[in-house]
Amino acid sequence: MKRLIVMSAVLFFTGVVSAQKYSSKTGSVTFEASLPLFEDVYAKDDNNIVVLNADNGEIASVSAVKNFHFKTKLMEEHFNESYAETAKYPKTTFKGKIVNFDKTKLTASPQKYNVQGTLNFHGVDKAVSSAATIYAKDGKVYMQGGFVARPADHNVTIPKMVSKKVAENVNVQYNYVMAKP
Repeated sequence: MKRLIVMSAVLFFTGVVSAQKYSSKTGSVTFEASLPLFEDVYAKDDNNIVVLNADNGEIASVSAVKNFHFKTKLMEEHFNESYAETAKYPKTTFKGKIVNFDKTKLTASPQKYNVQGTLNFHGVDKAVSSAATIYAKDGKVYMQGGFVARPADHNVTIPKMVSKKVAENVNVQYNYVMAKP
């Protein structure tokens, strides 16, 4: 009997918890560190996982760093081996909160929000703030935004030989379409 009550409670709370969450396994995250007159330093990950708790505005995402793809394989190889060190730091994460988020005010009209949280890249946590546009349509939550990250803030060393070809500030953009699981 005790076991039945525990199982029923777990099932009940699982249903309640999942009702307030939106997620995606196909979120898009890009970064660009290009400088004029040099080859584009641009990569994209279309397999970013993101979860939004619509009741309190908490949001979290994770990317396998090897999922970022570049135009050229050599650039991708250098990024993974020399800069991101993906064998040692295989993922990058973000945990944060959408400031003043209220799911009851979401409409089909995009609204501006501020997202604050912690980005972990290359094993280093760094506070970030992001401007985001969020709206709801057809039972899904759409979210787009961006922020600037600095490789130096995450202990990523850019060799002097290529330092003039890579921007000190990296523009990070994200685009999510989240649905209830």
